[in-house]
Amino acid sequence: MTARHAAAARTVVVRGSTARFLDDEDEYFGRQPARREELPDPEPVLRNLTHCVIEALAGARDLEQLARWVNDDVYRNLSKRVVLAARARRVKGQAPQRPAFSLGRLIVCEPADGVIEAVVMVHQRARSRAVAIRLEGFDQRWRASVISVL
Repeated sequence: MTARHAAAARTVVVRGSTARFLDDEDEYFGRQPARREELPDPEPVLRNLTHCVIEALAGARDLEQLARWVNDDVYRNLSKRVVLAARARRVKGQAPQRPAFSLGRLIVCEPADGVIEAVVMVHQRARSRAVAIRLEGFDQRWRASVISVL
């Protein structure tokens, strides 16, 4: 979606002589923060999100499948990494393939109500990696606001 389409998709509210757009910042119709007790268990979300991110970076999964679970900044950063990884595979003459890995230890902390920060260990044959994820609760579901593959 381009910026032009995004602007056209917003709803315009006109009151008196001023017009404004309804978007995520709107008090009533925007995303509403959720308390921890309103949210599901974060562990399955963390494991599934990690699994999907590793597969997307390997070229085995379409990044758009993650769009619903991450915010715009995370999607943009992951998109850049996916493009770079695809370019590196192309230079080496490698085809994208599903990576063989297992998910290891999961370390979770809760710095604030409705916010989870976690590290998921990913073990591959040749190396182990850590995936750091910050989940924030909005509208009774988790969304990733930061994902870093180390």
